[in-house]
Amino acid sequence: MKSLWSDSDAEAYADDPLQLRAYSSRLLGQNPDLVLHGGGNTSVKLEAKNLFGEDEALLYVKGSGWDLSSIEAAGFAPVRLDVLRHMAGFDQLSDVDMVRMQRAAMTDPYAPNPSVEAVLHAIIPFRYVDHTHADAVVTITNTPGGEDRIKQIYGDSLLLIPYVMPGFLLAKKVHEMSKDIDWSQYQGMVLNNHGVFTFDDDARRSYEKMIDIVTRAEAYIDANTVLEINSASQNEIDLVTLARTRQQVATARGGAVYASIDTSAEALTFASLETVDAIACRGPLTPDHIIRTKQIPLIIDDEHDPNSNPVDSYTAAYRSYFDRNTNGAQQCLDRAPRWAVWKKQGLIAFGTSLSEAAIIADISRHTINAIQIAEQLGGWRALPEKDLFEVEYWELEQAKLASNKTNPEFQGKVALITGAASGIGRACVEALIAKGAAVAALDVNPVVEGMYRSEHVLEIVGDVTRDTDLKRAVDLTVRRFGGLDILVSNAGVFAANEKIEDMQESTWQTGLDMNLTSHQRLLKYAIPYLRFGIESSIVIIATKNVPAPGPGAAAYSAAKAGLTQLARIAALELGKDNIRVNTIHPNAVFDTGVWTDEILQGRAASYGMSVQEYKANNVLSTEVSSRNVADMVCAMAGKPFAKTTGAQVPVDGGNERVI
Repeated sequence: MKSLWSDSDAEAYADDPLQLRAYSSRLLGQNPDLVLHGGGNTSVKLEAKNLFGEDEALLYVKGSGWDLSSIEAAGFAPVRLDVLRHMAGFDQLSDVDMVRMQRAAMTDPYAPNPSVEAVLHAIIPFRYVDHTHADAVVTITNTPGGEDRIKQIYGDSLLLIPYVMPGFLLAKKVHEMSKDIDWSQYQGMVLNNHGVFTFDDDARRSYEKMIDIVTRAEAYIDANTVLEINSASQNEIDLVTLARTRQQVATARGGAVYASIDTSAEALTFASLETVDAIACRGPLTPDHIIRTKQIPLIIDDEHDPNSNPVDSYTAAYRSYFDRNTNGAQQCLDRAPRWAVWKKQGLIAFGTSLSEAAIIADISRHTINAIQIAEQLGGWRALPEKDLFEVEYWELEQAKLASNKTNPEFQGKVALITGAASGIGRACVEALIAKGAAVAALDVNPVVEGMYRSEHVLEIVGDVTRDTDLKRAVDLTVRRFGGLDILVSNAGVFAANEKIEDMQESTWQTGLDMNLTSHQRLLKYAIPYLRFGIESSIVIIATKNVPAPGPGAAAYSAAKAGLTQLARIAALELGKDNIRVNTIHPNAVFDTGVWTDEILQGRAASYGMSVQEYKANNVLSTEVSSRNVADMVCAMAGKPFAKTTGAQVPVDGGNERVI
């Protein structure tokens, strides 16, 4: 492992130990082999004057909610050092009381809550303290004889601490073990199955001690193991199975989730191991991960019964795990898995948000590497079930879960929108993103690529009149997000303003291809996945011309009328699958690509009106925007239309002919 320390960068913080602390903390946090997503903690001990002008010793320790990879000085909580050291001498102290006392000992009431390891940092008699969950070190300790291997690698230079529950119990254990030791004899401290501490009065030395310790562990692993990666080509993914599994997990979790599939060579190698069922289910890399990943993954084995529901078996096993370990005071969490090993296919991470799924995917990738290394060092051995349960149901972690905010309406849901680069389609993309959805935005215009610049949007260039493009768009959507819940069939074209007797054959055919046939083909490819969606909904964008056509628009009106009839039949056919199908009839939505100046002038002239009169030609005398239509799309895809299918709703400001 290479040191990232830069003397020139550090020089900027030479006169500010807290800023220097933040700098070296970021160096640790930027290496995922040391810490992942909020893991680890660091501190610095400083002297400061209080309100009375008296010198006071403070511990600035990483605050809850901050990530080491991006932490700033404001992310450290200042706590009175003498209070923390006194706390270490208590015989007993609940973690809730520990957190309360730490908070009361802070000198800045607006700072974040101190790390639960603050007391441990306080009793280590050095200015700078670094703590990581270094993969290499934890992997070695997660093997039979792990402590002996640590001694073989480091001799007596590290203080070895048997596994103890994080928080006060860990601090008390270290306090008792270190009463009569000379801390200067040690380069660091290894917490069995948990992580590594280093310390020094110099920030760089403390940081580089961590790098040295981990480098030596990596060298030991390299000398004693060989991690072979299967270079065989990836099997074709059964996307229906992916969507079905996602639906089953969402049902178990009680809300929509994304399913992020990893088919990399590393994931495929692990998923193809003959022993994967056993070794994957022995526990996490470090107990800190369990709050995100649960104790074990789901195992998906298509070779047994592709139509089975492995999630049911998982949730039943989780309930048994809870019943075996609960003290009667805890309430069982949701029993849904957070990640899965899909045998011979790869890994899947499940998250109610894309960021959660990405975090779980990162953790699972690190975990499978550690498992395979440990297997070559005598066998993967995680903590006993009881210890893992205590962390998963730790009262402090439960408090974090209880404080979670309400999710946006469509968080965890996946939408596909056609005609997404402009007008109604673009407004729908923006509205659904704002409500938490992940969206596949399909448009024939290449400008759609790079239009949204968001992890929540999959931008796809494709022609809806081409069968292959439609199938590809649906498949890409399911592969990226795990399924499909909302289909907004919007793409269309307003055919030339031609009377029937003067109509070109191409005008009629273009109207049918774009405004009818393409929608039917999109439904054909989307329905197999919508069947395994979460509260699935199809919204068809038709037109006011269906109930109230006008002269000169036969190609457009006839195709849209056929589309409306298609939607009605789809509602009848798909009701048994709980897929809702509803239709919107917009009118006079002038901020769309359909309404060119030429078409707008022609339509106005056909009614004997000026353009401005034509725009205001509705009962409410109001202009209808794409966003108004998008709001109705959200309503139809959401709770307001949860019990409605087969409906046709105008969004037109009130049209006398329709009314």
